[in-house]
Formats: sequence, C-alpha cells, structure tokens
Amino acid sequence: MHRTATRGLGVVNASVDRAVAVAATVALGTAVLLVGCGNAVQRGQVGSAGEIRFSSPSPCPAYDPAEPHAAPTPIDGAPVNTPEGARLSQAIGEQGRHAFADVYSTQITDQPAGRVALCVTDLARGRLLVAAAHAADPDADPARADLYLSRYSRQVLDAAAVRLIGLEADFPLYGVSGERGAVLEVTTSQEGARSPEFRARLEEASGGIPVTFTRGAPPVAADAALTSAP
Repeated sequence: MHRTATRGLGVVNASVDRAVAVAATVALGTAVLLVGCGNAVQRGQVGSAGEIRFSSPSPCPAYDPAEPHAAPTPIDGAPVNTPEGARLSQAIGEQGRHAFADVYSTQITDQPAGRVALCVTDLARGRLLVAAAHAADPDADPARADLYLSRYSRQVLDAAAVRLIGLEADFPLYGVSGERGAVLEVTTSQEGARSPEFRARLEEASGGIPVTFTRGAPPVAADAALTSAP
C-alpha cells in the first residue's frame, strides 16, 4: 500500500517516510503516515470503549518495502488508505500536533489495514492521546490504535533538525529527517558521510541524538526546475 502523509485535514500520496522532513528552504512539521505490517504491543482484553491494555511495547517500526502489505483501497482508481484508518489517523494527528506534542513522535496508518500505529515517548500519555482523539471525533475508533515506543518526540527532533540546518560545517548538509523517533538522518555529500568528525559535531549540536548519513545532492529549487523544463 502507498505511504501517505497528512497535511491539514487532507491525505495525499508521499514517496518518502519522514516523521520530520527538513531542508534548508522547507518548513517543518508534517506528520508522516505509512503502510506496514505487525502489531506494536501485546493486546489483552479490549473494553467496550476501545481501551488498549499494553505490555512489552516494541519500538516504532520502520517501513520495509520488501514486506508484504495490504492491498490499497481504491477510490476513483487512486490507491488511498482505508477510511477507518485514515479517520483515526486524522484525529490522532490533531492531538499530536497540539495537546500531546510533548510525547507524540509519528503515526503509521494501515499497519495492518484498518489500524493505526502510534509512536510516542510515553505509553500512558499515548493512551490518553488516543482517548482525546476519540473524544474529539467519536467516529474515530480508539480500539484500532496500537502503541509503539519512540525515544524522541517529533517536537524534539524538529528543534534538533533546525539546529543542524543552521550549523556552519565543513561539509554540505542538504537535509535532515527524523526516523522512527530514534535518530536524525542527515543527507550530505559522500565525503561528509565518511567523516567521523562531522558525525561527532552533528551529534553534539543535536543534543546527543544519534545521527545517520545518507549520500545525496543539493535539492533542486522549484523555480530552477521550471526554468529547465522543456
């Protein structure tokens, strides 16, 4: 199934899994939804109000394109997320961006189909987040949420990404993204990716958040792309 990202109240197709997507000229703050498989927690009895009883939580999952995924739900010929998964994701995202921004990391819709994986830094607060989402939208079924544990909130990763983007460094820094609430993935040149000193400086600036590297190229500005188009 296609990965999707929420923007406001709409759901749009996206090609990259990002809890944080940052480039020098790109604004922060898009919550990312994607598709995958597996439950986050051991689920016991589910009460009439959809209460989740959890134990032994797993870390926030990563999207693996090699894994089998549920078939997409077609609407007018376009693949989209299931209506029940998308509705709960919208309600959860609203709470995660505001009242629960201190613990919200990211969310994953249709993992598996019809369910939402919610990655948070505190499971008790995460359960309250789901309850608040249901209170705001009674048609958003809280029993479809599975809780995963992240080390860092999106709020913390956003702030660290801004610090890295503004850093004067010996190597180019093309973009920063938060992965699964666990690390900052930095897109840089091949030379930068090979430099242990560069990594150490970035991790110091991030406040101790681990940094991983992806080799890349400078982003193409929209006006430049239009100018070069035939």
